[in-house]
Amino acid sequence: MAPTGTHLNTAIRPLFIAWLILVALTILSIELGAHFHGAAWLQVLVAVIVWIKGTVVARHFIEEEVATPFIRNVLRAFIAYAPLALVLTAFFGTQFARWATL
Repeated sequence: MAPTGTHLNTAIRPLFIAWLILVALTILSIELGAHFHGAAWLQVLVAVIVWIKGTVVARHFIEEEVATPFIRNVLRAFIAYAPLALVLTAFFGTQFARWATL
């Protein structure tokens, strides 16, 4: 039996904080989209938010720090791809679409 006042699972609190961060970033994204719809700088901010959310998920839920360096680097590249694609599409939409079409 655990002593009174101690927590049996210390991993729950960091996961809960990570979840709160993800929820807060999602709400922030929704509010930014509602208030600044169509602003040119908004795509860059959304790309940063997507990158932060991907990093939080990788660190706290996928546990990238225990993966081999190769897997960790593949995961980081995968996380960076979506924000990069968002920015390229926002500023170079037609050129990027022609380049990315198979």
